[in-house]
Amino acid sequence: MQKIFFTPGPSALYFTAEHHLKQAVRQGITSISHRSPAFMSIFEEANNNLRELLQLPPDYRLVFTDSASGIWEKMTDALITERSLHMVNGAFAEKFYKVVGNLGKQADSLTSDWGTMPDLSKLPAGPYDLLGVTHNETSTGVRLPLDELYQLKKQLPDSLLAVDAVSSLPVADFDYTRVDTVYASVQKAFGLPAGLGIWLVGPATEERARQVAGKGLARQSMHSLLNLLNQAANWQTPSTPNILGIYLFAKVTANMIDRGIKAIRNDSIYKATIMYNMLDNHPLLRPFVSDKRLRSDTIIIINSGARTQELIDYLDKHKIVVGNGYGKMKGKQVRIANFPTHSKEQFEMLTDLIEKFD
Repeated sequence: MQKIFFTPGPSALYFTAEHHLKQAVRQGITSISHRSPAFMSIFEEANNNLRELLQLPPDYRLVFTDSASGIWEKMTDALITERSLHMVNGAFAEKFYKVVGNLGKQADSLTSDWGTMPDLSKLPAGPYDLLGVTHNETSTGVRLPLDELYQLKKQLPDSLLAVDAVSSLPVADFDYTRVDTVYASVQKAFGLPAGLGIWLVGPATEERARQVAGKGLARQSMHSLLNLLNQAANWQTPSTPNILGIYLFAKVTANMIDRGIKAIRNDSIYKATIMYNMLDNHPLLRPFVSDKRLRSDTIIIINSGARTQELIDYLDKHKIVVGNGYGKMKGKQVRIANFPTHSKEQFEMLTDLIEKFD
């Protein structure tokens, strides 16, 4: 029996990915030029599939990067001239906040303890060029409800709303007309090898980037947002990208379309529900996020305390790999990914095993 990876990223490959990997090697995809018609066709296919899967508005555009975290620097260069505001409730939200400050821009934060969300009634008035929000914090398992996400835009309508959806896309059902830009990495819920970031750029974001560049306030680097967008208009990239990753992304998103995004989302809710219900009644373990309204469907975090390594080892004996706590919570928590590739049967088995842990 092969091990099943419930790690929060890199995680288990989507169940069709191995087939597509073999096909890529047979077809020589790993050796084609990124300036060739073959690659342009792959880029276009990936774009069209993601657009259909997520029901993106026609004025949203897709660009590829090497990672989601690399997008923080590109956003800072292209979109922030004065200052930004960040909702900080975990490690990854904090990292974006620090990147902006390290690049010489003013970054403010509205901060809360891990496992909670900042008090949005205390949102500063601004003005801010950009509002950075982590929709689903991978380090804490906190998910910001969508109605509260959209309320942020209402409160700061002149700020670009930039959404980190690294561990929730494509499961999250965003209304893209109410956010300005969304970004993710493929090694989590898309079930692909690491090394590819996807950046969804709305019209207000593109317009801001062109305004900032027109005033001479942005570095026009090789991988700037505008250069990425200009190249993507012709299904190209500024430099050699992760061609294999983009090919796999195109194929797996096609498989997700065939499966149906509604079914994927419903399955995610079902799997999360059975796990949380079990943990709420477990004699030793508890969900880290106590507020049920904030519990993530895709990253489930268990408070396991001194029994953490014992629980990890117990599951490993059953060929199941889970994640340790992140950062300051390492050795105190277990993190479990609930991604589209994880079947209901696998998740039921995992839930039963954890329930028997004593």
